Amino acid sequence: MAQQALGAGGATVTRKRVLFGLLDANGWAWAGVKALFWFTLIIALMGYLPDRALYFTIFPTIDVGLNAVSVVNLCPTENGEGVPCPVPPAAVLPWEVGPAELSLPQPRESGATVQSGTTLLYIGGSTNGTDAVTSVYGSAIRSTVGNLSPWTEMAPLPEPRRAASAVVVAGTVYVIGGFDAAGAPTATVFAATPDPATGAIAEWQSADALALPQPRGAASVAVAGDGIILVGGTGPSGPTASAWKSALDAQGAPGAWEPMADMPERRTGAFASLQGSHLFVYGGSSESGPTPIVLRGDVSAETDTAGLILSWGVSREGGTLPLPREGASGWSNAGTLYFGAGTGPDAQGQVWWATPNANGDITEWKNMPAGDLPAELQLKNSAAAVSGSFVFLVGGDTAQGVTSGIARASLAPKPPYFQLGILGATIPGLGIEGEVGQQLAYLVSAGVATANFVLLILVGLAFAYRDRTRRLVMRVLRRDETPA
Repeated sequence: MAQQALGAGGATVTRKRVLFGLLDANGWAWAGVKALFWFTLIIALMGYLPDRALYFTIFPTIDVGLNAVSVVNLCPTENGEGVPCPVPPAAVLPWEVGPAELSLPQPRESGATVQSGTTLLYIGGSTNGTDAVTSVYGSAIRSTVGNLSPWTEMAPLPEPRRAASAVVVAGTVYVIGGFDAAGAPTATVFAATPDPATGAIAEWQSADALALPQPRGAASVAVAGDGIILVGGTGPSGPTASAWKSALDAQGAPGAWEPMADMPERRTGAFASLQGSHLFVYGGSSESGPTPIVLRGDVSAETDTAGLILSWGVSREGGTLPLPREGASGWSNAGTLYFGAGTGPDAQGQVWWATPNANGDITEWKNMPAGDLPAELQLKNSAAAVSGSFVFLVGGDTAQGVTSGIARASLAPKPPYFQLGILGATIPGLGIEGEVGQQLAYLVSAGVATANFVLLILVGLAFAYRDRTRRLVMRVLRRDETPA
């Protein structure tokens, strides 16, 4: 489109219009549009495309464009049957029952699990729900793929223990409290340092300096950066609300227990998880039975009380567990709390999870039916252990009696390998792992950047020599139109 105007001396000048006649071809607005186009093109060719090429090489999927809202989602079959696509964040994938050769040497329930290096330990427990045992079993674990090795028997505890608390601090395993052979809570602490190469435990020692102020069984334990926190549990008179901390000395060894603020209600058989400056205590029973109430202790940051819990709160609406459970299993992973199994008056086997926000508030517990325990895994008093992105339920009590079986589930659902969004898409990548993938990714990215740089030079030459470029293009086109 062109527009005529009077030039100097009354001569008629034709002024071209572009963009459907909206802009003057020689005006600043059109110049700005062209500059923005070339700037965006250069950024895409020399920055965005080499970046995507690098991640295309090493990642299984990559995003192109702004894939904010996806209307088409395709997920890998590894996530399992009945799993929605995309999978809700932090969801538990369907459970798998371990083969018989990976079962415990003997049926156990109410034992304690802890991972020391690459060895998963199952400590103490009971064969019938009342009689404590001294046995300790170990299994080498490959956390990247979630595989266990057959269990081997290690040095037994000095005394029988059931429902003890176990932690690892600076390479040493501590077994705290628990019920003895007579079913009474104890104040003892046993310690052992596994062999760093094999993970084997040759001997347990009584850590008398770490003896609890009062006997406790089924207490909740969490490891902080500066010590061990032990809350609740059953004492000689029943469930307690006590909270103690064993601070680490300069050599990293735990010291004598000191009291902290008591919980707002008594709690035993619960699970403790330290998330930032908040300690969450959930599940278990109060003096009136199984409870859905979630307790939160706020860790002090003041200089003279640093690391201590001075106050507790009770979860608000939405933060309580959907249902109370007796003998449930709990664990945490990557800032998310998990709770499931156990028994109750309603349907059993559900698994819930919740992720506290930055303020330490829980707004909702979520459930995905595909991640619930199947009918053959209706477990009670099973010990949960998290290794890498997998959770294991070891032993437990079933409708058929105490079991030695193992169950496993993944806590890392795979994202969709293809998504089509309104402004972008997720496409499959090569997913080459290891050092080979890294080096190849650098080469691919550099190759794409070099090719795009050469392309930009050719485009610049074409604009600099427009007449020659036009003649060359016309010559090529005429050659293509020449009849055979």
